[in-house]
Amino acid sequence: MRDLSEIKELLLRYVELLDEENSIKLAKEALNRGIDPIYLLDIMNEGMKMVGKLYDRRDYYIADLIMAGLIFRQILELEEMTDFFHGTHNKKTGKVVIGTVHGDIHDIGKDIFKYMLEAYGFDVIDLGVDVERELFVKNVVKHNPDIVALSGVLTSTVDEMREVVNSLIEAHLRDSVKIIIGANHLTQDAFRFIGADFFATDASVGAKLCWEWMKTANGRGVEGNG
Repeated sequence: MRDLSEIKELLLRYVELLDEENSIKLAKEALNRGIDPIYLLDIMNEGMKMVGKLYDRRDYYIADLIMAGLIFRQILELEEMTDFFHGTHNKKTGKVVIGTVHGDIHDIGKDIFKYMLEAYGFDVIDLGVDVERELFVKNVVKHNPDIVALSGVLTSTVDEMREVVNSLIEAHLRDSVKIIIGANHLTQDAFRFIGADFFATDASVGAKLCWEWMKTANGRGVEGNG
């Protein structure tokens, strides 16, 4: 019988190879063996990052990223996963408005983060990609979210993220939301320049932080990358 460490290595391999059938089959086996669904999410996140690296090296294409996202989604929707998260979050954890900022059309990182937020019980309003700052402001007014999540793969998005924050300030909305920014290229200096409450280079870390925010009396997070 395979132990959990072997299951993890195999699952990472199957995800990297975009083996949908075996990925789902092994995820079910792991859940039946009593693996923590949160830990399974972390494994899937790690596998998605491996796929992302292959894409960055141009060994994989957009269609492969989409396939990886589909595998991720199907594992999230396994009965054992939905039962766990619905039982843990019998009411909505909070509300998040999320989007990839203007000038960037990448969505894989945003989508993984969205899936993880939903698993933690968040109601997520996804604005898509190449989102103008005015649209973020409009949807904060419309949906009154607890958190605004800004995504961007390109290094040029740092300036645009700052402009989104400034637009929320100008609209007198900044104090009503917490802002999390996410991208592999983000640093402490960029984080301070943008003026967000938190940044994450890992979707799992970011989703857990949002959850922790909502568990505290005022939803306040800790600045930094955690």
